[in-house]
Amino acid sequence: MGTSWRIDETYIKIKGNWVYLYRGVDKEGQTIDFFLSEQRDIAAAKQFLRQAIEQRGTPQKLTLDGYAASHVAGSKLQEDGILSAKLLVRTNRYLNNMIEQGPRRVKQRVRPVLGFKRFAHAAITRSGIELIHQFKKDQFDISGLCSPPFRTPQLWEAGLAA
Repeated sequence: MGTSWRIDETYIKIKGNWVYLYRGVDKEGQTIDFFLSEQRDIAAAKQFLRQAIEQRGTPQKLTLDGYAASHVAGSKLQEDGILSAKLLVRTNRYLNNMIEQGPRRVKQRVRPVLGFKRFAHAAITRSGIELIHQFKKDQFDISGLCSPPFRTPQLWEAGLAA
């Protein structure tokens, strides 16, 4: 996992209400973490960053979009000592282009079924989609689970069986 992270949030509609999907990737496009929240605020951004740091360690660079709550959350985590005070936190819209394209696949799958009906179902579906993308990006060694060429149904069955 790289030490230069790109973080973004987008929205998904669940039963007529907007919920927010926080996603992080490193500069090579490897998924760091994702988090579905009913609010788009400082607390949700802090929760996502804490969760990502627990799983992947601390980054050296953090690229955020222009949303102020994400920057405040990063600053608060630096004050709390969770993130290094030397951490470079920046905003660069062009570096985040890679992550901006990630949620469109979810939205393409959800649109025909008129959105999610429950928050829990959205979280489960999103987890499954992220897992398949991580398989396809070779973030897991799945050679012992199934033989190449890897197709999505085979990956899914092998991942669930493991």
